[in-house]
Amino acid sequence: MSSIAIVGAGPQLGLAIARTFGAQGHDVALVSRNRDKLDDLVGKLTAEGITAAAFPADVLDRDALTQALTDAAQRFGGIDVLEYSPLGTFGQVVLTTPAESDYPDIQHEIEFQLYGAIAATRAVLPAMREAGTGTLLYTTGAGSLDPLPVVGNVNAAAAALRNWAVNLHKELDGTGIQAAHIGIDVSIAVSLIPGQLVVQPEGISPVYWDLHTTKRDQAEIVFKG
Repeated sequence: MSSIAIVGAGPQLGLAIARTFGAQGHDVALVSRNRDKLDDLVGKLTAEGITAAAFPADVLDRDALTQALTDAAQRFGGIDVLEYSPLGTFGQVVLTTPAESDYPDIQHEIEFQLYGAIAATRAVLPAMREAGTGTLLYTTGAGSLDPLPVVGNVNAAAAALRNWAVNLHKELDGTGIQAAHIGIDVSIAVSLIPGQLVVQPEGISPVYWDLHTTKRDQAEIVFKG
């Protein structure tokens, strides 16, 4: 039995990815801060015949995140796919332009996006190396490629995560382990940027399955709808 751990799991893209992989027989480990919200997602997946479990952890707490992924691996006999979606920033931090940004404005985002991804990867990669197979997927918004001044601090950290993920793909080439970045250049479910295309999460999640199965040679996919 294969499994996927979704870090930053939420009711939109995270749930859609869980359904896509669950429909293909993967067990699903859901990781985020809020136990009640995770339990709700587990309930929905279970009702659909997908085996899922909640592992609450804050990505800013490296020890808790590592323990959650360790517990998930023990529960499901390993983690075959890691998906890291640090997309829950907006509304929780002060957004700053590049000129307005002070060190703490960007440091928080680096901790949340890049360092969280590194911690999650370090928790699962050794077992993948031993097995000679695995998939590591990292999601950012389109600002990692084409930044907007109004979200300068968020975009700077997203670009760092993108750079690291694409470089990780290069490092792992030939090992049997796929690492890739997914840049989401649409609004998910509701309009966030005036004029930007709105796509339901179910229309995006197949990209993740493709990177896990048929597009393992690709370091990046930019989803434009």
